[in-house]
Amino acid sequence: MKIITKRLKRYKDKLRERGLRPVQIWVPDTRRPGFAIECRRQSELLKSEAYEKEVLDFLEQAADRESWEPE
Repeated sequence: MKIITKRLKRYKDKLRERGLRPVQIWVPDTRRPGFAIECRRQSELLKSEAYEKEVLDFLEQAADRESWEPE
């Protein structure tokens, strides 16, 4: 086994010992052409929804910004 492969295996084994397991998550590719246009389109659709302000107000109240620091 190559050194890097051994090191990675040790690292993963330690994580598993701590009760963690690997999970693969698929998310939208924000670099894909048209992504921003689709986001804008969906946002425009929501602007006219009656419940959107209620949801945004809830998110604003639920947000924890105390420990948040901009990069």
